[in-house]
Amino acid sequence: MDVDLVVIGAGVTGIHQLQRALDTGLSALLLEAGTGVGGVWHWNRYPGARLDSESYTYGYLFSKELFEGWEWRERFAGQPENERYFNYAVDALGLRDRIRFGARVNSALYDETSATWLVRADDGTEVRARFVVAATGVLSVPVLPDVPGREDFAGVAHHTGLWPDTPVDFAGKRVAVVGTGSSGVQVIPSIVEDVASLTVYQRSPNWCTPLNNEPISADQQAQLASGFEELRDTLHASASGFLHEPRDRTAFQDSKDERWAVHERMWNSPGFAKVISHYADMLTDKAANDDWCLFMAERIRELVKDPATAERLIPTDHGWAGKRPPFVTGYSETYNDPRVSLVDLRENPFVRVTQSGIETTDGLREFDVIVWASGFDFGTGALNRMGVRGRGGLALEDYWADGPRTFLGLMSHGFPNFFFPGGPHGAAGNNPRYAEDQVDFIADAIVYLREHGHRAIEVPADTEAGWNAMVEELAVYSPFGEHSYFYGSNIAGKPRRFLLNPGGRPKLREFMGEVLQSKYSRFLS
Repeated sequence: MDVDLVVIGAGVTGIHQLQRALDTGLSALLLEAGTGVGGVWHWNRYPGARLDSESYTYGYLFSKELFEGWEWRERFAGQPENERYFNYAVDALGLRDRIRFGARVNSALYDETSATWLVRADDGTEVRARFVVAATGVLSVPVLPDVPGREDFAGVAHHTGLWPDTPVDFAGKRVAVVGTGSSGVQVIPSIVEDVASLTVYQRSPNWCTPLNNEPISADQQAQLASGFEELRDTLHASASGFLHEPRDRTAFQDSKDERWAVHERMWNSPGFAKVISHYADMLTDKAANDDWCLFMAERIRELVKDPATAERLIPTDHGWAGKRPPFVTGYSETYNDPRVSLVDLRENPFVRVTQSGIETTDGLREFDVIVWASGFDFGTGALNRMGVRGRGGLALEDYWADGPRTFLGLMSHGFPNFFFPGGPHGAAGNNPRYAEDQVDFIADAIVYLREHGHRAIEVPADTEAGWNAMVEELAVYSPFGEHSYFYGSNIAGKPRRFLLNPGGRPKLREFMGEVLQSKYSRFLS
């Protein structure tokens, strides 16, 4: 072997896995396709890119010294600050010399005789390791719409997930933004002051509520520093990985005036507080959800002056959290600018992209810049494209042809010593807090194998089937509908399977506990 462990991907999870591996005495190498660390915060450099988890709950919590060595500037940090943070963490932890940049993995082959993996990258890297951790992330494969002529456009065009290192010039330009998901609704208000005109192409609207960002004051910084242990312990115990406190009261215990006063407080609350701290039955009682949606629709009508545009911005195909809710700053108000127009692709579908612009059924509009905010192949996208071959040459993309089959959202039968933390069947909360449980499970399992003389760990088929049965059984209780990308609905031909763990962190820990209690019985060889 060249190293004990290869980590793929230098995002929040991959960096943590590398740190844990080296900390336990393993030799390890991290391969990263990009030129820098940060994962999504390296690739998604578009204007307005920003966290919607509180910054201080998103960073690493395994080291008090590391936590105290960094001061977040905003409650919800923007892309530049996030990228700086991960560079700070890598250098403070002394990890940079164990990372190889510009090495996009295109093959990972398991050898049964030696119980090792041969990993190859497109820069010529070839490394053999006992274990592979593919921390490739769930939002790392950008998707472009299948529109005729897309390559013919003669102007500037970028996907938000593949944004260039150098700034894109929007000044005085005719700009199109295609997509109004989490990325699109951040880009649109961020560039409107610069453009000559801005045309937004929307397939379906989302329930957009205010992010309510703010700077972190000196007093708040002091409180964070002095309260590190409490913060860490609270987040570790949290089912969602957030600090927001759940509400015990249900919606219709209150009168309409009382409910709408709560809705108003929630509208003005930060980020995911609107999901976690709202009425306890908000995601389980349709009437409660409808009441909140009615409130939000009224707010949109108040914010957007043109009634027809306002109605196009109000979802009719899903309730609150039926899709991943975007949190915004000044998004709805942007449509009051006379330079901004909205094209509803349900009313006027794409015809083609031309050299000069975008043609829909109501005509051709000419542009200098197109921003494709058209999303990602969520969950399985990167893993299915990586050339992973397990026992007997089993292709991962074939094994997952009808949707991912995993255990703990972490490993699959037929692929010994291969892990994918932060992948499909992962978190529906603050992702780094969920993924840290997976990172620790992997590191502890490898240490156990080493100390007890085992070469390989693989989930038994029936154990994997039990996890997948749990996912299928509980998915029906999730607020996310099949029109959400959490079901792969944005990818033509992709199997409609739930791509999250609907049981969340409690179910993850329950299943992990059973494995640990059995001392990995039936997993080892």
